Amino acid sequence: MERTLLERQFPQELKTMSERDLGLLCCEIREFLLEKVSRTGGHLASNLGVVELSVALHKVFDSPKDKIIWDVGHQAYVHKILTGRAADFDGLRQKDGLSGFPKRCESEHDFYDSGHASTSISAAMGYAVARDLKGEDHQVIAVIGDGSLTGGVAFEALNNAGHRGTSLKVILNDNEMSIEGSSGSLSKYLSTLRTSQKYLEFKKNLKQTLKGKKVGDNIYHGLENLRNTLRSAVLPGVVFEELGFKYFGPVDGHNLKEVMDTLEMTKGIEGPVLIHVVTRKGKGYRNAENNPEKYHGIGAFDPATGVVKGGSAFTYSKVFGNKLLQLAAEDDRVVAITAAMMEATGLARFGQRYPDRFFDVGIAEQHAVSFAAGLALSGMKPIVAIYSTFLQRSYDEILSEVCLQNLPVIFAIDRAGSVGNDGETHHGVFDLSYLSHMPNMTILLPKDGKELADMLEYALTLNSPCAIRYPRGTAEDFSEACGVKPVDGTCEVLKPGTGGPVLVAGGKMTGIALKAAAYLGNIGIEAGVVNLRFLKPLDVTGLKQALSGASALITLEDNVLAGGLGATVSAALKQEGVSLPELQFGWPDRFIPQGSQDQLFEDFGLSPEKIAERIGEFLERKA
Repeated sequence: MERTLLERQFPQELKTMSERDLGLLCCEIREFLLEKVSRTGGHLASNLGVVELSVALHKVFDSPKDKIIWDVGHQAYVHKILTGRAADFDGLRQKDGLSGFPKRCESEHDFYDSGHASTSISAAMGYAVARDLKGEDHQVIAVIGDGSLTGGVAFEALNNAGHRGTSLKVILNDNEMSIEGSSGSLSKYLSTLRTSQKYLEFKKNLKQTLKGKKVGDNIYHGLENLRNTLRSAVLPGVVFEELGFKYFGPVDGHNLKEVMDTLEMTKGIEGPVLIHVVTRKGKGYRNAENNPEKYHGIGAFDPATGVVKGGSAFTYSKVFGNKLLQLAAEDDRVVAITAAMMEATGLARFGQRYPDRFFDVGIAEQHAVSFAAGLALSGMKPIVAIYSTFLQRSYDEILSEVCLQNLPVIFAIDRAGSVGNDGETHHGVFDLSYLSHMPNMTILLPKDGKELADMLEYALTLNSPCAIRYPRGTAEDFSEACGVKPVDGTCEVLKPGTGGPVLVAGGKMTGIALKAAAYLGNIGIEAGVVNLRFLKPLDVTGLKQALSGASALITLEDNVLAGGLGATVSAALKQEGVSLPELQFGWPDRFIPQGSQDQLFEDFGLSPEKIAERIGEFLERKA
């Protein structure tokens, strides 16, 4: 009886499997991935594309002695299956379950906690140099996608490794796709490499011609120079070899034998080696092949139809994109920038309608911000739409190039706060802390979709930097219950205080504050609620009025407490002589694990019920 993936002894069993059995294993893995990811959600297309590559890597190399480092890590599901974790996939990306990314605490076969792009070559070089310093003998392999290679840190690592001559292998997984398509000159260069066989044929023929010939050094070097000249003529640049890497490829990433043979052939080569493997994202599942963007990171879905289960189309990202279209129609100076996240940030329609005013710079967040600074200096109105967790990479550019020059760049910070199942590397819970101390920066916290749209319009009237941060998921609408107040630099009193505690919240936490106040009302505690809206500049006058006669100041934020909303409000009020008992709600000084947003809010005491319960206990102690 044929054993299932759960019963196999991986990775040891791979070493004894025939080529035919390995091919059947690849089919079995694809079926397994489709079954499991359709239930839990996750990164499907990228993993379907690296099945043969992952099998070949574990067949040829000996993990954990040899170190395989996955860039970003969202394509490491197959690696996890092949290292004995197939039985854990029912808990993929769930609370206390299998991570969607490599984690060193999870397996001895995971060597780097990843989640952000472009870092694998740097990490691999660190491993390789340490190996050499310690006199050890093992292989170090970095697997990086063509999209990740657009990140500047990847080129820094290539340059350094090539210059030092460090022995390591870089596998370039070229699927012609980052999350939403590779862009720029590198993408065009790789496309040329994929399609041009002239250089490869010429190189092969020249080697055969030289082989065994007794030619003098002068003739030999002359032929070498001729080869290099012709190489540049046939395929200009040859970037990787010029950087000091021995280049092999392109290799058909779905031809298992070809991949294994190439890995075996290059295994003993000293110095830096780059193997260019061409794959297809979503391979084996037609829906994912036809629409790899949709199936890059997807929720639970019906594998027969591809239809996602549940969810709402009316997200904050859609609200942002729709409003930006309207504003762009009214002002041709409005331009939009994203870092390989066009669809995810709600900019797809903008890019289609205004292609000359839309810029996808690839996975290059630092460049995106500096580029926006140049646009702003030239009289344009740039909007930079990037996830909170990825904007962290641009800290210096935001501070030194945008804020220092006081430039009107708008940062549309998507996925701010907890994002749920993607875990530690993707929670956007630090942006308030790293933006709030930047001079000239305005920080806006919309409570719902309507306020996000109004704030975007307001931000375009400013002549200085502005950040608007909003959460992942369905856009709420409090306009009917709370009315609509113009965005004018002031806070908004949603529920007046009557001598009890006043809850001051911003963004997503405003809705939670309203619910918490309702729970408090059920136990006889009348609490006021203030929608802060502007964290910077802070409406201290409005806050003092709202807190007049309050028994306590309660702050709520979807950000870490250190340096966040609560700390900012507390310090500002104390400077004004306002002293009240305080209780702050936010994320603690630790990395937040994976789990659904509801689970995490419950576990960390940020659900309306838990907040109300803790406020009641706090007031009781103070009384």
